[in-house]
Amino acid sequence: QVQLVESGGGLVQAGGSLRLSCAASGRTISTYGMGWFRQTPGKGREFVAALAKSSMNTYYADSSVKGRFTISRDNAKNTVYLQMNLLKPDDTAVYFCAARVSSGSNYDSRSYDYWGQGTQVTVSS
Repeated sequence: QVQLVESGGGLVQAGGSLRLSCAASGRTISTYGMGWFRQTPGKGREFVAALAKSSMNTYYADSSVKGRFTISRDNAKNTVYLQMNLLKPDDTAVYFCAARVSSGSNYDSRSYDYWGQGTQVTVSS
């Protein structure tokens, strides 16, 4: 079992930055695929960014976050990060970290096996 705990969310003005952290425990996640998703009320979880399972390849949701968000991994700390810059009010959501053990789509939330509890990000205009 893997436990994931997100932190770093909060209230920020448009144009500002936040760095979300996802600390894992129970198992090392260095070989897991890792992803960040976000969710707003009444909507399903939306893919934001992912790190591939067996490489350092990264994937981002086109247009909405690419160029502004960066996903990274610190294996020594067993932690994954999401650096978010130039935040917009549309980025307001609960952000979830997820870990994927098996092969599958980096983009599909159904491919992920473990989830954190989420952290709220609110961007004011």
